[in-house]
Amino acid sequence: MRVYYADWQMECCGTPFAVGDEVAWRLVPAGEEDARYGATARVEHHGGPDAETVGRVRAIELVHQRYTVRTDPRVRERIDRALAADRPSDGPVLLPSPYTTEPVPGAHTLEPVAACPRWFEREDPGEGPGPRRIRRTTGALVTLDVTGTRPTRPENPAAPEPPGATPAEPGDCR
Repeated sequence: MRVYYADWQMECCGTPFAVGDEVAWRLVPAGEEDARYGATARVEHHGGPDAETVGRVRAIELVHQRYTVRTDPRVRERIDRALAADRPSDGPVLLPSPYTTEPVPGAHTLEPVAACPRWFEREDPGEGPGPRRIRRTTGALVTLDVTGTRPTRPENPAAPEPPGATPAEPGDCR
């Protein structure tokens, strides 16, 4: 089985793994983007079935996708003004991203690796108006030999909730 493990899923709630490791993941059918990389399923930490698919990792390939990036100069100017040292702020300033990105159809490569990283490579989109191309590692394509399923376990059953904490919702990344 080919499984897509998205970068944000790993960075939010994942545990790095290597070729030869036994893993247990909640899997859902591959979406359109995942299928374009060759996956039939994808890892889902924020919902999904009440059972985990158990299997042994046979291969890992990092997915590098090319994107076309454009920068909105008006939003970029607002950000530059907000970051100016001579402007005091009473708190956080939330601004939209000045970048729009679109995947370049068919412009992805697969890089075989021995282990999946916790954090993924992102090329800086720069400040110019563009358009320009960047490369981003969007996740890992995993060849998994499925050995069975088991009921979903809590994320970390050994770690008690701190006093006064609200119980975590399923899929809540803490």
